[in-house]
Amino acid sequence: MTSTPSNLQNETLDVEECTCFNLRKATRTVTQLFDDAMQPTGIRATQFTLLAAISSTGTVAIRQLSQILVMDRTTLTRNLKPLETRRLIKIVPGEDRRTRTLTLTDKGRKTLEKSLPFWRKAQAEVIERLTPKRWRDLLKQLDSTVKILGD
Repeated sequence: MTSTPSNLQNETLDVEECTCFNLRKATRTVTQLFDDAMQPTGIRATQFTLLAAISSTGTVAIRQLSQILVMDRTTLTRNLKPLETRRLIKIVPGEDRRTRTLTLTDKGRKTLEKSLPFWRKAQAEVIERLTPKRWRDLLKQLDSTVKILGD
């Protein structure tokens, strides 16, 4: 008995033209560059961005931070756990039982300050390799994409 090919086998899947595939590939490339630069700090680039976002807001509800970062709350909570375990952030109950707020601890502030020069070095490398004009254009395009496709 011969099997009939599925629709998937008959279609050409061109991931090279997939928006999601290409954005994620670019994101992984940039993240790896920042992770390599920040290795001496003991935190990853994604953790640095969370600490920086919390620092810039002071005290912030998890729900609000998830909106700022355009990140699912469950994923955000999972990513905050290692920061809480290392006592870089403090998660406390908010005004009601459903709300939890985040603040940097003194250790978290010191870690962020220690990491900043490594982040700056990685940031400068990205800008230099892309060229300042391409970098600014990229930021504008990414911002537009979030505004157009976001909620």
